[in-house]
Amino acid sequence: MKEYMKHGLSLINKHGKSHKAAAEMVKEIYGMSETVNAIRKRISRENIRQKNQALLEECEKIGIDVNSVSSYWHKGKHFSIMAKGSSQPTYEELRDEIVSEMKEYAPQYPKISRDKVKDGHLLVVDPADVHIGKLAKAIEGEEYNTSIAVKRVKEGVQGLLDKSVGFNIDQILFIGGNDILHIDTPRRTTTSGTPQDTDGMWYEAFLSAKKLYIDCIEMLLAVAPVHFTFNPSNHDYISGFMLADVISSWFRNCKDITFDTSIRHRKYYTYGTNLIATSHGDSAKHSDLPLLMAHEAKADWAKTDHRYVYLHHVHHKTSKDFIGVTCESLRSPSGSDSWHSRKGYIGSPKAVEGFVHHKKHGQCARLTHLF
Repeated sequence: MKEYMKHGLSLINKHGKSHKAAAEMVKEIYGMSETVNAIRKRISRENIRQKNQALLEECEKIGIDVNSVSSYWHKGKHFSIMAKGSSQPTYEELRDEIVSEMKEYAPQYPKISRDKVKDGHLLVVDPADVHIGKLAKAIEGEEYNTSIAVKRVKEGVQGLLDKSVGFNIDQILFIGGNDILHIDTPRRTTTSGTPQDTDGMWYEAFLSAKKLYIDCIEMLLAVAPVHFTFNPSNHDYISGFMLADVISSWFRNCKDITFDTSIRHRKYYTYGTNLIATSHGDSAKHSDLPLLMAHEAKADWAKTDHRYVYLHHVHHKTSKDFIGVTCESLRSPSGSDSWHSRKGYIGSPKAVEGFVHHKKHGQCARLTHLF
């Protein structure tokens, strides 16, 4: 048995390491060129072989990957025994494996040489509550589906760029998440189980959202460096988080973009004397958000004079000034589906919105691209 294999098995069986962690360690220690996933599968196969030689031989005989076997029956002379796998991979292991493999193939983005900007401004681009995968029919009010959603967001982002040409943009804050996807399960429900009218399959919506985000970010990178902030939301709490992680992996070799894709519900970003918070807006009371900002971002609060909270979820405009903080909910490009039409939640302007912030003087422009 090769030395790296002995070491890997020892890490798993004696030191309690996961198969993926063991593979990562032996890859680094022995300078192996193979992917972590390939090494993990080999170590896992050998571990199963040592523990159950008969199972491995039977799988090889009939052409089944032993790593795919989670349980099996053994029928003997006196007993019929069902054996179940003792260590199913955790969500974290599967996620890390997928992201690790994606990182092996992330595209290259050369560093963009930019002229130094005088009197710079921040452009906030916030396509809110897109709901890719939502289905609405014109007979109940208006037509909306995945292709319309994608078209509106691309048109909206380009519209915000066109409207911002009079400002010297040296940084872009792109707000992602916020119900970018309409459902979160194969049963066509939200994360909490509410059934939805859908256009296509869940995986088609996910791939459409992935391509849309990549296209939008590439549009923005041509103008200025980008910071991507992800806000978890109620329709796609799981798949929205995974989508954000996929996007960060896609752009891992790009030096002109930074990411905040944690599951934290309220995110904070500073630009000059601006402190900007973003959240989906479905949890904490809006009246509590200023004090939450002061508590959660106390150091940045002390250094800034202009503070804003950009919220989503309600699909229409609200805005209120509190002491030291302005809270605002953004419009959505999403159409009204059957449920919203029945309830009378219709008529709000459909739009992608953005804002321009000056380093010293705060928010100086509000940009709206209407549909």
